[in-house]
Amino acid sequence: MRGNSDGPVAVANSTSAELSNLSSRGAGAKDTHSYVGFANFPNQVFRRAVKNGFEFTLMVVGQSGLGKSTFINSLFSTEVNNPAPHPEKTLAPTTQIEEKTVRLIENGVALNLTLVDCPGFGDAIDNNKCWEPVVDFVERKYLEYFSEETKIERCAIIPDKRVHLCLYFIAPTGHGLKQLDIEFMKRLHERVNVIPVIAKADTMTADELIRFKAQVRQS
Repeated sequence: MRGNSDGPVAVANSTSAELSNLSSRGAGAKDTHSYVGFANFPNQVFRRAVKNGFEFTLMVVGQSGLGKSTFINSLFSTEVNNPAPHPEKTLAPTTQIEEKTVRLIENGVALNLTLVDCPGFGDAIDNNKCWEPVVDFVERKYLEYFSEETKIERCAIIPDKRVHLCLYFIAPTGHGLKQLDIEFMKRLHERVNVIPVIAKADTMTADELIRFKAQVRQS
């Protein structure tokens, strides 16, 4: 009787091991006995991505004089944003949208960077709804990309001009966020990733900076 009981146990263990092996490889998975070529797909995708470059759209928003251009140039270690001086320039009555595209190459990898600047934001006497042109711009880029993507005859590579990240510069007043700051980030954060940046933070003491950051988080 004992010998008969060992047989089923051995079969059960063998079946369990085979099922475990199949589940780890996937149902019906089989090893090829010769080189087919699909194992090289990841390398092909990588080479194509490096050749064509990556698309990234960065939006920079904040009042004038907060060092936005200096920050962007330092971030990419080159003069990405260098606005021409305008001696007789006056404050824009409404928020404007300016786009600039540059191609950056690092170790053979290309980045097609689109920089979106918003001069005039928060500079008017009445800043009521000054965020609307920015929100409209972001939504329009989404619609343009969706329209190109859903065409029956479309390009193999669709330029991605959607805004991927927004850097919002906050004036270092030490009194927390203004109502304009809160309203802008509230309107935009559902549409794009928003990172608040405390501008010219080196003008504040360590304690002031800690308190200011806490006020930003609470807001």
